[in-house]
Amino acid sequence: MPTQSHLVPDILALRDENIAMRHHLHAHPELAFEETDTSAWVAAQLESFGYEVHRGLGGTGVIGRMTHGNGARRLGLRADMDALPIHEETGLPYASTRPGKMHACGHDGHTAALLAAARHLATKSHFDGTLNLIFQPAEEGLGGARRMVQEGLFDKFPCDAVFAFHNWPGFPAGKFGLLPGTFMSSSDTVRITVQGRGGHGSMPHRCTDAAVVAAHIVVALQTIVARNVDPREMAVVTAGYLKAGTISNVIAETAHIDLSVRAYSPDVRAVLRERITDLVHQQAQVFGATAHVEYQWRYPALKNDPAMTRFAHDTIRESFGDDALIADMRPLTGSEDFSFMLEACPGCYVIIGNGEGGEGGCSLHSPHYDFNDDILPIAASYWVRLTERFLAPHSHATAL
Repeated sequence: MPTQSHLVPDILALRDENIAMRHHLHAHPELAFEETDTSAWVAAQLESFGYEVHRGLGGTGVIGRMTHGNGARRLGLRADMDALPIHEETGLPYASTRPGKMHACGHDGHTAALLAAARHLATKSHFDGTLNLIFQPAEEGLGGARRMVQEGLFDKFPCDAVFAFHNWPGFPAGKFGLLPGTFMSSSDTVRITVQGRGGHGSMPHRCTDAAVVAAHIVVALQTIVARNVDPREMAVVTAGYLKAGTISNVIAETAHIDLSVRAYSPDVRAVLRERITDLVHQQAQVFGATAHVEYQWRYPALKNDPAMTRFAHDTIRESFGDDALIADMRPLTGSEDFSFMLEACPGCYVIIGNGEGGEGGCSLHSPHYDFNDDILPIAASYWVRLTERFLAPHSHATAL
């Protein structure tokens, strides 16, 4: 973990206040596109720091804009704000006060870190250009980034580059990971409904058992990656939900399967859709059943711009030292809707380790997870250093 000497002194001095902001957000989680209290609170913070604040983009999104000097450079920094429909089980003094809702992915920490940097950048930093702080709703599954882009994010708030970060359990606390090109996978959801013919459990010959059909579909799906995808490529087909029937002596008339499908390559992504759709229909037909496939294209693979990745890499190395970078970083199989922003504007997405063991290493989306407060000043200092380099007079960015 970077030492205190690597951190922005003002960020370090306000550590407790910044952590208190994070705890406030953690205690008051809101789900995707429902972040009304959160966005109002974020907007009030930004206004108090002196930012020009715009609300409503993407429904509950907030943009804080500030221009210093006469520089033409324009920088975007993004944080996500939404929580998950999970009942918190941490027992923390600042645990969620809203049953069934929890910041189980660390978006409270992402928002607090960007606010901490915003406060410093407004009054104690020297930059030349325009800074756009993007507080995004609905990262968790509903594509808030896509909606913001569709509603004109980069037309109304032009950026020469856009950056974001995510905390990541399992990596050393405070260490940064990034790669040029594909860094995270695409993510699609498939909802399958099998229609059979139900009846009494004692007379299976008069029925078409949807549970049996669904079971064969799930098993057959496991052959798609093994026999249709180049072994040198990445692909995942996970049956995360399977439901059929209500009681032991009734043969199910319908069954429901939900899949999570992931890939790095757009070509592999297309192959997966074709083969899954064909296989489901053919398996159902074998048993005399029918199937309906609802294939939801969700998030494309996240691809970092090579030049902006070099810029972020150099900022991290110069600000925190070579040891702050995760060695042998490899692409991640998770997904992120920041990919939509990177399709519209060059930029870079980095991860910051949340910790390897104990609470810091607890998996994202777990009811026991908590953002590691020790990395909050590191993340905020990263935002400050990145902004000061990108929007510096006679900017380093001119050499990108």
